[in-house]
Amino acid sequence: MSFALTLGRVPGSWTKVAYFSKKNLLVWLEDLIIRCAQLEAWSDEFVTPTVLWLSGLFNPMSFLTAIMQITARASGLPLDDMCLRSDVRNELDPEEITEAAETGAYCNGFSLEGAGWEPGRNGE
Repeated sequence: MSFALTLGRVPGSWTKVAYFSKKNLLVWLEDLIIRCAQLEAWSDEFVTPTVLWLSGLFNPMSFLTAIMQITARASGLPLDDMCLRSDVRNELDPEEITEAAETGAYCNGFSLEGAGWEPGRNGE
C-alpha cells in the first residue's frame, strides 16, 4: 500500500472495494469526495438533484433505467418502447439550472474526446 501511495496510485486493496477508475490517486480521491458529497446530499433530502452528476454514480445505468420507468408510467407507455435520448444544453455550470426537467433528468459529467462542443449550436 505504501509503495502505491508513494507512486501516487490507488492501492490495490482500495480498488477491490471501490469503483473502477484509471485516475491517479489525487484525482481519484477528489472524485471520491465529490461522489460522497452528492450521495450524502441526495440521501439527506430524498429528492433527486436538479442536475445529477451521472458519472459520479456507481451504477449510472440503473439511474437511467429508473428515469425511463418513471417516464413510462407517467405517460402510460410500455417500458419496452422507451429509449434514452440526450439533448445537450448550453449551460456550462450545473448551478445555472434551477428547475428540474419536465420529463427525464438533467445530468452532467460527460466527456467528449476528439471533438469540442460549440455553445449555441443546439437551437437555444
